[in-house]
Amino acid sequence: MVTLVVKEYDEAITFYCDLLGFVLVEDTKRSDTKRWVVIAPPGDTGCRLLLAKAKNEQQFAAVGNQTGGRVFLVIHTDHFSKDLKRILDNNMEVVRGPVTEAHGEVIVFKDLYGNLIDLIAPNDSSLQ
Repeated sequence: MVTLVVKEYDEAITFYCDLLGFVLVEDTKRSDTKRWVVIAPPGDTGCRLLLAKAKNEQQFAAVGNQTGGRVFLVIHTDHFSKDLKRILDNNMEVVRGPVTEAHGEVIVFKDLYGNLIDLIAPNDSSLQ
């Protein structure tokens, strides 16, 4: 599981689950201000994101730039055109692409906070 620091739980759930198609795995209240929120990309990938609400100045400063401007998340897809349409239909900011690269079709876009995400439809040769 990888932690993603967010401003608010519900807006992050809406973006990742409702707009991007992730699955809400768990949403458990831990206190009046803390929840245990786990999301996952569709399919049985074994990958999970723990959404952690920022609670101090340092954590709020990291929201949207947790990887120093590098790609935060790489998502492989078997349905590139469908997922691309979802990204465009939901007005997500596209940074690069779509382009065809040696390893497959690629688009780079931003999540609701500005974290960069690669959506890749790997070609057969990149899987070997």
